[in-house]
Amino acid sequence: MSVASPTVLRQLSPVSTARLLGAWHAGGPAYVALADAFRAAVLSGTLAPHTRLPSERELAAALSVSRTTTSGAYARLRELGFAISRVGSGTVTTLPQRAVGPGPGPGRSAGGDAPPADVALRKGGRPGTMPDVGHLDLWQATPPAPPELHEAFARALEGLPAYLDSGGYEPYGLATLREAVAARYRERGVPTTADEILVTTGAQQAIALLAHTHLRPGDRAVVESPTYFHAMEAMRDAGGRVVGVPTGPLDVDQLASAVRRSRPRLVYLVPDYQNPTGFVLSADERAAVREIAERHGVTVAGDETLVELGLSDDATPPAFAGDGMSPHVVSVGSASKAFWGGLRVGWVRAHPQVIAQLARARQSADIATAVLEQLAVTELLGRRAEVMAGRRHMLRERRDLLVGKLRESFPWDVPEPRGGLFCWVDLGRPVAQAFAAAAAAEGALVAAGPLFTPDNAGAASRVRLTFTRSPAELADAVPRLVRAWGRVTRRQRSASSRT
Repeated sequence: MSVASPTVLRQLSPVSTARLLGAWHAGGPAYVALADAFRAAVLSGTLAPHTRLPSERELAAALSVSRTTTSGAYARLRELGFAISRVGSGTVTTLPQRAVGPGPGPGRSAGGDAPPADVALRKGGRPGTMPDVGHLDLWQATPPAPPELHEAFARALEGLPAYLDSGGYEPYGLATLREAVAARYRERGVPTTADEILVTTGAQQAIALLAHTHLRPGDRAVVESPTYFHAMEAMRDAGGRVVGVPTGPLDVDQLASAVRRSRPRLVYLVPDYQNPTGFVLSADERAAVREIAERHGVTVAGDETLVELGLSDDATPPAFAGDGMSPHVVSVGSASKAFWGGLRVGWVRAHPQVIAQLARARQSADIATAVLEQLAVTELLGRRAEVMAGRRHMLRERRDLLVGKLRESFPWDVPEPRGGLFCWVDLGRPVAQAFAAAAAAEGALVAAGPLFTPDNAGAASRVRLTFTRSPAELADAVPRLVRAWGRVTRRQRSASSRT
């Protein structure tokens, strides 16, 4: 049976490939390590399927390795189902034909902060599969559904008949949900009415709408570095040039300087349990950011999708919008992190004129969000305190388990995050990409720090590890990480002994 010529959607230059792979050699034969690095990049979403890779000769020159190494790596990728090579098409990345595994299914949304597919693989594979154990996913940052979700959908079904005589399209969102979201902002001290709320199909759509309505090709957008990588993708898709401001935590003075210098049309921040660092902006810092927005007339979007996920005894962080009166300050929220990733319901809180602009822009995408999901989220918001108490208890236990085992097993700096869904771990040396590749080879998916930076080069000593998987999966993942770390450190010791 012949293999069809692969579809090519993009092409990667040799220099870009070398930058993407970073310090890829994690020990063992070079061609295996290189193939593992490519495989980890595809699994993580750093390298998209249907990307044409450089030729073997070009890649060998860019990486300063022999052509035998690149030829062997490409052959291994083809064998494992991660590449197809055809005359005239070169070598093109793919996903294995079979993707099965212990976690949620392969059809994940970008808004779920996840790689494009959860590829977990069988022993004794064949072409299109890999002879390996299943991958344990420490990448995806979405917890399992709460027990109250089923009842929320049952009640939503009871309320659905009231909407069946309509056409089902509500471009701004159902009035009941918009009011429920507005009420939550009012609880947090922000005077808000329903006409200041737009319901979207997940927070990712909200971010994409903000990018496409505020950025023209060549316009600058300022973000924290590191930050949520899908937000940067949305800005680049809109033609924006992404400018990073170091965070960990955010230096508001540096942010002000970056806004003065680059004159952006959009600033994107994650003020609560920042993705990926976990830092929280103080009330004074939030006020300073709002003052920057007013002084420079720039739209500042605060992504509050993680705000309900505090895991310490601290109060919920203050609302990013302050008194909510500024037309330049926009807040983004979502049901996906707080309740369940399968609920593709998000929202924007902004001045009514901004809401109207975003509502018009979304018409070319999906027109409106599904009614049943909106009704279910309305039910969950009505029981928010009860639902979130259980969610926080579950996440706190899983955080403590992962942090404890990591601290026992590694010489790393492993912080205990105050909230959110992930640990921003410092490996102590700039080997994040090599470690991610080695971890993928050992059956664990982790996110290398450079992915979260605008230039894909910073945070080279950091990895993000989520603690949303089950306790058994978290416990099983740590020995795999230990083996991966052993491969990386052995390689470094071997390289040092030769110099």
